[in-house]
Amino acid sequence: MDPQLKSTLKESRIHSGHLQPFGAYHMEYGPGEHVLDCHWHEESEIFLVLEGEVLFQLDEEHFPVRAGEAVFIDGGDIHAGHALGGAGCKFFALVFGAGLLTSAQYDIIQDQVILPFQERRVTFPRLIQPSGSAGQELLKHIQAMMTACTVKPPGYEAAVKGRLLLMLQELAVSGMACDRSLNRSGSAVKLERLKKVILHIQQHYDRPIRLQELADLIPMSEGQFCRFFKSMTGQTPVDYINSYRIRQAAEMLRVEDKKISDIALEVGFDNISYFIRVFRKIMKCPPSAFRKGISP
Repeated sequence: MDPQLKSTLKESRIHSGHLQPFGAYHMEYGPGEHVLDCHWHEESEIFLVLEGEVLFQLDEEHFPVRAGEAVFIDGGDIHAGHALGGAGCKFFALVFGAGLLTSAQYDIIQDQVILPFQERRVTFPRLIQPSGSAGQELLKHIQAMMTACTVKPPGYEAAVKGRLLLMLQELAVSGMACDRSLNRSGSAVKLERLKKVILHIQQHYDRPIRLQELADLIPMSEGQFCRFFKSMTGQTPVDYINSYRIRQAAEMLRVEDKKISDIALEVGFDNISYFIRVFRKIMKCPPSAFRKGISP
């Protein structure tokens, strides 16, 4: 995979560091909202739906995830999702690097458990459901990690690491392990086309972007391109561009003192009223309230 293209969807958020080797997040979204725009990160992720239902995308695969079910995302996988139904959704996400699990020295655990996981030769099912005893055990570990990350008792980081190791042990005894070490060449062309378009959007979001301009990158007709993009991301190209621009604006509102009108122009909106309307739709509050920290 072209390193430049692969970087296009890479999430910029730092989930872990030297002393904090994982990130834990509780999120809530309204009906039909995009839970995740298309992106990827080096770390693996466990996504547990607490309420509602989410239509999840992993590469080209789409499937619903209901309350009480979890998704496992291997490091490097493109993923996205949006809330289904009329009630919105709540979820917990744990994002961790494989380095969290490595041994201090190369031992049998590193050789037979951690290395196969790092190489994706032994990894979790995409969808983890409570329909069997093994799935129930995996979900119990995930729920225990969520509780630990919420309450944060002394040493909770060790509990998270221990639970992840126990989950890998459950794979070994249950026969649920999946081998995703082989490239799926059938979807590679579509994914590379998508990354090329996203790269262009991320490099030029601060100026007007025409649909035909994006379609010419593949190349496709404008109609074909819109259908392709929607099938790959679950969003129209305009919705994706607006969402990307608004998230850039939100970050600027957090850290900069510029006028809201200036920020709107810098992220590609030439109509301030339209910017405020789109911002409110995506962020559930106007830019002024977001800057003040007043949000739902």
